[in-house]
Amino acid sequence: MKKIVIAVENISKTYGEGESAVLAIKEASFEIYSGETVALLGPSGSGKTTLITMIGCITEPSSGKLMLDGDLMYEQEWKVNDTRRVRREKIGFIFQSHNLIPFLTVLENVTLVPQMNGVKKVQADQSAKELLEYLGVGDKLTKMPSQLSGGQSQRVAIARSLANNPKIILADEPTAALDAQRALSVMQLLKKLSVDQEVAIVVVTHDERMLPLFDRILRVEDGYVREDLPHDSTTPT
Repeated sequence: MKKIVIAVENISKTYGEGESAVLAIKEASFEIYSGETVALLGPSGSGKTTLITMIGCITEPSSGKLMLDGDLMYEQEWKVNDTRRVRREKIGFIFQSHNLIPFLTVLENVTLVPQMNGVKKVQADQSAKELLEYLGVGDKLTKMPSQLSGGQSQRVAIARSLANNPKIILADEPTAALDAQRALSVMQLLKKLSVDQEVAIVVVTHDERMLPLFDRILRVEDGYVREDLPHDSTTPT
């Protein structure tokens, strides 16, 4: 039986006050399970980034309820004292730009967060090497980010997002800077990771060519979130 990892209940976000107030997300409710890869679609300005940053405990909702991996994060107010710690321990982030630290090697980029979480260097190095090997860049340990191709950089960024053994990966346009072949390769990799690692993955994307790779599709339009079910998808059990 699959586990609910992300539970969003009547989440709303308003920017501003009074007549200038803008309701960016309007009472969104949905659940995402372990081992699922879910697409978050919508035109620019529809609220996708607001929604994903609320799930990632970066943006504070205005109302509603958010649970991650069974723990209550928000219910009318933050229910955790340190949202940064939540992000370090529960969530991996992947961005359109890989955001690798330019003066650190590939290995150092991947081991940074685990060591911040108190993992010993020897253990962090070993786990990072295994991840990088799994992702096909195990021969790039001592390379600097400037020495990598775009696809290799994004694979290292994925390794970094997995380094803290998160239950959730949030990816914001992770393939936008890649050509079609590399974009497909990265999405296939994320799909494989969701199953192998039982991670819930949410991907903001504009690329509808990738939609067959997703288990479910959430569309954000004018702040409202609705679900599309792919023809071959089944409800998690």
